[in-house]
Amino acid sequence: MEIRTVGVVGAGQMGNGIAHVMALAGYDVMLNDISQDMLEKGLAKIHSNLERQVSRDKISADDMKAAMARIKPTVQLPDLGQVDLVIESATEREAVKQSIFEQLVPHLEPHTILTSNTSSISITRLASGTDRPEKFMGFHFMNPVPIMQLVELIRGIATDQETFQACSAVVEKLGKTSATSEDFPAFIVNRILMPMINEAVYTLYEGVGNVTSIDVSMKLGTNHPMGPLELADFIGLDTCLAIMNVLHDGLADTKYRPCPLLTKYVEAGWLGRKTGRGFYDYRGETPVPTR
Repeated sequence: MEIRTVGVVGAGQMGNGIAHVMALAGYDVMLNDISQDMLEKGLAKIHSNLERQVSRDKISADDMKAAMARIKPTVQLPDLGQVDLVIESATEREAVKQSIFEQLVPHLEPHTILTSNTSSISITRLASGTDRPEKFMGFHFMNPVPIMQLVELIRGIATDQETFQACSAVVEKLGKTSATSEDFPAFIVNRILMPMINEAVYTLYEGVGNVTSIDVSMKLGTNHPMGPLELADFIGLDTCLAIMNVLHDGLADTKYRPCPLLTKYVEAGWLGRKTGRGFYDYRGETPVPTR
């Protein structure tokens, strides 16, 4: 089947990026969130990011205007019922995602493909709560979506080949590259990345190095563009903790035990850039390490 219309659930950091690239690639996009305020913030972010691309001659002003015109915001989840492809991009909590699918499924067309942008949760388990496990799969974009080239495609145990091929074609039309992962906790990228971040937090927790030393060591010693603690702040410490818990619970291996310091930061509400404080304090002109 050919995908022409796309519904995106969630207008936050990932959702607005997904809507951005979909609209720019020519898809008509229905963008949903629970409040008008969240939708307006998401649309403003898309507009700002498109303007940046125009200023860097990546796209034309006409491309930007056309992309914005293709995005239709709505606070009514049932409005997404007529689209060909739904990409759920809500918070990384399984109960929230299941609730969204329960509300959405009765309104979907028989041909509609359901996907989740989850970075760690079982696709098979999410699919089992819907009426179309064969038309359900993981569609995991990297952050920031307009810049990062990879999309992880994850098949559940029941996902059929037609669904996989349709999603692969979408990735190709976006000008991105897909990697296929089996449905195991955290898939490929986060199965490798999150334990590295968690180990960096343990390195801080045990006093091996401070925030600056750890990040500088990894940037200059391994040529990473961002240090692991800086990257954790960018991703969101709550998301990092959620993924580590999925790994720890799903694989029952103590090597995936979340660092107590990561848990403490999340309990404090220091979630990184989005809250103004994490391993760095972002409330001044330049970020300052908090430890």
